[in-house]
Order: sequence, then C-alpha cells, then structure tokens
Amino acid sequence: MSAPHDVAVASPGVSLPGAAVIARIRRLISVTVGAGVLYCVFLAGSKGGCAGGITGDGGFLDANGDLTDLAPSCVSMSLRPSPLMLLVLAGMVLFALRRVLRRAGDEATAIRILERTALAVVLVAAVSVLIAQVWFGLIPMYGIGDSGTYIWPFPFATVDFVTSPMTPS
Repeated sequence: MSAPHDVAVASPGVSLPGAAVIARIRRLISVTVGAGVLYCVFLAGSKGGCAGGITGDGGFLDANGDLTDLAPSCVSMSLRPSPLMLLVLAGMVLFALRRVLRRAGDEATAIRILERTALAVVLVAAVSVLIAQVWFGLIPMYGIGDSGTYIWPFPFATVDFVTSPMTPS
C-alpha cells in the first residue's frame, strides 16, 4: 500500500529541511548552558583578614601594632556570579534566534548568525570571569571602612562584604 500524495515520507539518508539550522540552535543552547555553568564555577572566590591582632595577655592591637581597647575590624569578602550576566547570556541566545527568524534569508546565513552568537557567548563568559577575578584581587582588604570610593566588579560579578569585630580565641 502506498502513502497518500499529500503526506511526505522521508526516505533513509534524506535529512529534514532545516536540520542543519536546528542542530546549530541545539549547539548554541548547549554552548550557552556550558558557558553559564563554567562562569558560575570559575567565578567563586573569597578573601578575608583582620587589621590588627591580639596580644599575649588577651588585649587588642590595632593595624599599626598599638594597644587599643577596641576590637579591630575583620573583613570578609566573597565573590559570586552575577545573575545579570546569566540573563545576558540567555538574552544573547534569544536575540540570535530572533535575528535568524527576521534576517536570515537562507540556511547559510542562519548558521553563520548562530555560530557567531555561540562564539560571542563563550567570549562574554570568559571575559566576565577574567575581569571579575582581576577586579576582586585588586579590591583592598583594609581601609574599606574608611572614606574613599570602592567600585565592585558589577555587572561581571557580585561581592558580599562583611565586617565584624575581632573575637579573642
């Protein structure tokens, strides 16, 4: 029995029209998820310390080594991924799909748009990690409570900053 004329039957070895574009869309999504995961993994860090110390008899020293009655401040900073960057990566995918639907006149153009977007996603994630890690390393540990302007690595990452008094142990 033969198939009706209005039903397309794919024979072995014949690919679906647009299969190459669908494969590139799947690759773009995979690359974006992978870049997002690696962005989150490599964008973690912390540093901390106390400006001062404790004498042998339990008194406190300030940052200059002088005796003080006040407990010195301890600083703790944690570097975390920015949710904004994850939204940027997702937005790049949506922008590419929209551009393919509106501007791509043929399969080759659609594939080129999707390939360039995959490369851009990887570059944005990698550059964000690099900038955030370097910026975090340059944030001074002490003196933040003093006057001055400190710029955090926003939007590339977020920094949790906590100060607490030193406790004798």
